[in-house]
Amino acid sequence: MAPPLPGPLEHLAPLLSHYGYWAVGGVVLVEDFGIPAPGETILIAAGVYAGAGELNVVAVGVIGFLAAVVGDNIGYLIGHFGGRAFVHRWGRYVFLTPERFEKAERFFTRHGGKIVTVARFIEGLRQANGIIAGTTGMHWLRFLAFNALGAALWVGLWVTLAYIAGTHINAVYDTVKQYEVYVLVALGVLVVALIARHLLRRRRRKET
Repeated sequence: MAPPLPGPLEHLAPLLSHYGYWAVGGVVLVEDFGIPAPGETILIAAGVYAGAGELNVVAVGVIGFLAAVVGDNIGYLIGHFGGRAFVHRWGRYVFLTPERFEKAERFFTRHGGKIVTVARFIEGLRQANGIIAGTTGMHWLRFLAFNALGAALWVGLWVTLAYIAGTHINAVYDTVKQYEVYVLVALGVLVVALIARHLLRRRRRKET
């Protein structure tokens, strides 16, 4: 029997119970071409169900991977054939405003192909990843390679961690909540340190 899902995972329990693998594939697919959907969350929930014996972990991983790759490629086609005008006209309905899109596009262009892989783990960029690759004219095969790598890492990480948690998910969740403040403070300090290092390096380059 599947364990009760804690916190933000709880509302996905009926969806997974009724539709199983279809829910995993459908939610991940639509999230990856720009529609706001809890793709990452459903992967975690499905991994927990797999750890409890309710779903097959390999099937969850394969379906999640295929849905992620196909979803991003749909986004690529939207960006490639629809262009910026299409995104500016319809993007606001999925919270992708022209301002947000332009910022994401500049970031994408600056960092090149590797951002396609990293974008999987960044909320906002994950949903717009394929569309931006299409509008910026990235070659499809290059996009496909980086995208597949990112999908494998993203799906593999969350499904594996959730599968290991399995029936102990509530205990894991309680532990995470207990130390959440300390983790956030540590991350904040790390971000500040990285920014300070970047500014110091840039200042030294200007001086030399």
